[in-house]
Amino acid sequence: MARRRTVDEHAGRIAALVGPSLARHETEVLPLAGTLGRVTSEPVTTAGPLPPFRNAQMDGYAARSADVRRTPVVLPVDGVVPAAASAAQTLEEGHLLKVMTGAPVPEGADCVVPVEQTAEEDGGVRILRPVEPGAFVREAGSDALPGTVVVPAHTHLAPRHIAAAAAAGVAEVVVRRRPRVAVIATGAEVVPPGAPLALGQVHDVNGVTLAALAQEAGAEVALVDLTPDDPAAFEQALLRAVGAADLVLTAGGVSKGDYEVVRQVLEPLGADVTEIAMQPGGPQGFASVRGVPVVCLPGNPVSAQVSFTVFLRPLLRGAVGLPLIPAVPMPLAAALHSPKGKRQWLRGVVKAEGVYPVGGAGSHLVVAMAGADVLIDVPAETDFVGAGSTVSVLPL
Repeated sequence: MARRRTVDEHAGRIAALVGPSLARHETEVLPLAGTLGRVTSEPVTTAGPLPPFRNAQMDGYAARSADVRRTPVVLPVDGVVPAAASAAQTLEEGHLLKVMTGAPVPEGADCVVPVEQTAEEDGGVRILRPVEPGAFVREAGSDALPGTVVVPAHTHLAPRHIAAAAAAGVAEVVVRRRPRVAVIATGAEVVPPGAPLALGQVHDVNGVTLAALAQEAGAEVALVDLTPDDPAAFEQALLRAVGAADLVLTAGGVSKGDYEVVRQVLEPLGADVTEIAMQPGGPQGFASVRGVPVVCLPGNPVSAQVSFTVFLRPLLRGAVGLPLIPAVPMPLAAALHSPKGKRQWLRGVVKAEGVYPVGGAGSHLVVAMAGADVLIDVPAETDFVGAGSTVSVLPL
């Protein structure tokens, strides 16, 4: 029997095929509101100071600190400065101007007396406590000076970054373009989710799931096709996919049965289809069609998910600048057995005392997969791991 390719060997070949296609680092300009989760290609800088003018930190009265050093004192109020004041005002000595939060601080004022430290009286407002110079005044540029980088390049944009860019008045951001991924799920027995099932039919899991996994890894889904076990139909779907995407994923059709449509079409084109020493996910393949990498995943739904997570997730995340998700050591909470000769990726759930295996070894157990939050990585040469032992787990 021919030696099966190891997981690491196959990962290296997939990276060599897919990497150049994903490493172009093309950019696009997007409206700020549409950049959540994207990665900046260029820094975002301020054109002017933030805040752009001296403004009141809270509702109160703009004052000269010299006039409110000795309290209590009653001072006349000359008017109100709203937050949307369109003209600058000047404060006279010995007087107050009422200001709203965010309103420009009048010329001549060097502090704001919070309204809670005042009392209205006939003829003016009583200041109850002294206020120091600069109190409750936001100086122009106190957050950022002109030309400050508010969001560096290569930043994975979270709402806080979008807030900073918005404050800087930025309407558009240059971000890394997402790789375009196409998904082709195969099988005469597979019908779309929600369709009624005849005998022998199952709902498509792979198409929607691989598309979701690709999106989660930072990619843009160009198309999702579902094809029967017909070489001509698959070939047509494949040509559509390579015309629309930087990477094509297929699910199913790479085993040794009679209706392995992916194998039938791609092997004459030079595809590498083989068995990997892993479980789930033994049958795998890859090819290049019209210069576009095609990665062929198994048809069993759990096998397809595990294979994507192990081989493709790090490549896609790296291509868009997202942080990689490393495996971490963790105590095993319950002993497990594993057949030698294949690297096992067992579904697991993390609890306070460690990680527990969940579900069985079957690659059709999608509900058990949904209950997992990690994959437990069991080396090929290991057949037993005792409770309390440290294992490597890969977060899902």
